[in-house]
Amino acid sequence: MSAETIATIWAFLIATAVFLYVCMDGFDLGVGILFPWIRGKDDRDLSVNTVAPVWDGNETWLILGGGGLFGVFPLAYATIMPALYMPIIVMLLALIFRGVAFEMRFRAATPGQLLWWDRAFSGGSYVATACQGIALGALVQGIAVEGRSYAGGWWDWLSPFSVLTGAALLAGYGMLGACWLVWKTEGELQDQVRALAGRLTWLTLGFMALVSAIVPFLLPQFRERWFDFPVILTALPVPVLVVVLAWRLFRGLGEAGHNPENRRMVWRDGIPFACALGLFFLAYTGLGISMWPMIVPPDITIWEAAAPRDSQLFMLVGAVVLIPVILAYTAYVYWLFRGKIKAGEGYH
Repeated sequence: MSAETIATIWAFLIATAVFLYVCMDGFDLGVGILFPWIRGKDDRDLSVNTVAPVWDGNETWLILGGGGLFGVFPLAYATIMPALYMPIIVMLLALIFRGVAFEMRFRAATPGQLLWWDRAFSGGSYVATACQGIALGALVQGIAVEGRSYAGGWWDWLSPFSVLTGAALLAGYGMLGACWLVWKTEGELQDQVRALAGRLTWLTLGFMALVSAIVPFLLPQFRERWFDFPVILTALPVPVLVVVLAWRLFRGLGEAGHNPENRRMVWRDGIPFACALGLFFLAYTGLGISMWPMIVPPDITIWEAAAPRDSQLFMLVGAVVLIPVILAYTAYVYWLFRGKIKAGEGYH
């Protein structure tokens, strides 16, 4: 295989890893985002127990995406990191802080300690999510490059558009978390989060429409992808499918919670979550249509940023071995902890 072919394969592998991270860590960050609206210790414990078996494994994909970028696309890594140091460092600190709070809230000796650990868990979720959205917006709007180095300023990552994408991701992760809890819980807690899921879905759809209206005007390359014929034909199905999935999500929320003892109905409660993942996939697809083949907009493509062919091939052999193993144990854990989580079950 040529170096260009291997670089293309790696681009799709890293894009897949990032998407899996967004989906998997997105819903457990979403649970933290919902914490201020979940009433009572028992319901909060139950919410955390739905993600306890999987939350740390979900972050495997973040490591794979970041490590792959460093090893396979060193020029992109060396350009993106200086541009996004602040939001990325704050995100990582928030994830660490949130992980500590996750463990310590179950060991709180007093109600006051529990309150502060709950606030830490929720606050870490908000900060990590906002930083991820800001970093994404800063990347999409373009990074100043001169020669082979970052040429922008320290605060270039902070702009009205990056703040907008940060807020959009907060709404989107909140929607994922609410739909996850609709699937995994029942009774009063399910009723609470079902109402939240509906409101957050509307908010997410509004942000998607606003961001989609702005992105084509950020860079000329984006505008060509969305408005020039026949390229527009590849992008046209995206908004149509968004409408279809949104309709099915709202219908699924209306059907959720009926006859929870029926196994078929338990799986039907997962339809809103599946549709929410579909909305994220369509948003990700739209982003890919806009950016391809750029890895650092507006100037650096995946082939220009790629490492030498032998380095790419060496790491690809390792990825071919490791990725199926990661997928297998991830699928096994999710299957092992399938079904509804009831009060008194789970993490202690």
